[in-house]
Amino acid sequence: MGGIILLRQTASVSVRLLYICLSYLCVPIALGVHLWRGLADHSHWSALPERLGYGPAGDPGGFWIHAVSVGEVQAATALMTSLRRRYPLQALTLTTSTVTGRLHAERLWAGQAVSIRYLPYDTPQAVRRFMNRVQPRVAVLMETELWPHLYVECQRRHIPLLIASARLSARSVAAYRRVGSLIRHALSAVTWVGAQTALDAERFIALGANAPSVEVIGNLKFDVTIPLYVMEEAADWRAQWGVDRPVWVAGSTHAGEEDAVLDAHRRLLAMYPQALLVWAPRHPSRFAPVAALLKQHTMSFVAYSEGGVVRADTRVLLIDTLGVLLRCYAAADVAFVGGSLTAIGGHNVLEPAALAKPVLVGPALQNIVALTDVLRAAFALEVVPDAQALSERLLFWMSHPKEAAQMGARGFSALQLNRGALSRLETTIDGVWKNRQVITSPTRSDSATH
Repeated sequence: MGGIILLRQTASVSVRLLYICLSYLCVPIALGVHLWRGLADHSHWSALPERLGYGPAGDPGGFWIHAVSVGEVQAATALMTSLRRRYPLQALTLTTSTVTGRLHAERLWAGQAVSIRYLPYDTPQAVRRFMNRVQPRVAVLMETELWPHLYVECQRRHIPLLIASARLSARSVAAYRRVGSLIRHALSAVTWVGAQTALDAERFIALGANAPSVEVIGNLKFDVTIPLYVMEEAADWRAQWGVDRPVWVAGSTHAGEEDAVLDAHRRLLAMYPQALLVWAPRHPSRFAPVAALLKQHTMSFVAYSEGGVVRADTRVLLIDTLGVLLRCYAAADVAFVGGSLTAIGGHNVLEPAALAKPVLVGPALQNIVALTDVLRAAFALEVVPDAQALSERLLFWMSHPKEAAQMGARGFSALQLNRGALSRLETTIDGVWKNRQVITSPTRSDSATH
């Protein structure tokens, strides 16, 4: 028996050493990718020091929230607002992994006391540099971010680490099990897991999370709140466009479904010549290709970044700026949420539901199954397989405003019934904050001036 235990321990150490080696080997590749992308968008270049753990030192202590990209940043907004209200004297740091997430965070928190930076690569040195600069007292990671070096460093410094709105797909579990000892070691450093569903909780425990520390709290995205200014600006937009004009949004679209969106709008225009499409591609890299597509098909459009003045002959408002999609949903009659007519897996359907809008999606929903299941059960969401079906359902909802309002109301009610994750998370954070341990000094001389 002792020999078996020794073999397992040796295998575990070997896997961790292999991960350390691979993490360092991957850094030049990742840097190369960012340097290449920086040729088109220089923000990739300015991000490189932070991805290596450098960057300015922020106010020490307080809370550190990590949200991968736009969707997670939006979901974290309610939590961050709550933390600023309940702990006004504590520093607040928000990290993202993507450029779009960073830009969205900067727009949300412009002029406010929030430090926004990139998450470092998961190498021991980069993580230690980052920790020395931020010095958080509590860390909250959104959804699914399993970074072994980051987790272990939090444990080494006695920083409580919480995973909020945690989820794991079956595919992710299968991948993580290939390096089971590494993930088990990482999850042993986690203080608490707030899972979205019972199935997510089971998956985290199966991978090595401490069962008593795993709790089902639901999805923070259900706790979305719509700021008053969003409703006011949306009302102004709609007044300018025309209250009786049919308006729909194609939000967070990707390459591979853009032709379908344009085709659906052309079909809608055959019945409603004044119909307006508010088109918001998911990534800035798609702004120019969508504009070129509209020009190719001689579709009259205006770009939001150029003033976005919609006239009677405007058929498309191209949203080529991040951070305004919520206002688009608020100003529209019907919402199509992209990433679902192609293999991306779907995006946040709860934002239009929170605005009581009928929601249409494509069939590729693997990333948002839990969200779409709630809305489908409430008959507040429809799945359309292609452009023809999309245009048919758009025509129906535009022609039946009473039924559209009822569908939107069902979605809003379903969202309200599933709220509560934020309250449970707040309770956990309060308990952790009151009982937190003092952060130990770094064991290496890797000061913030390195």
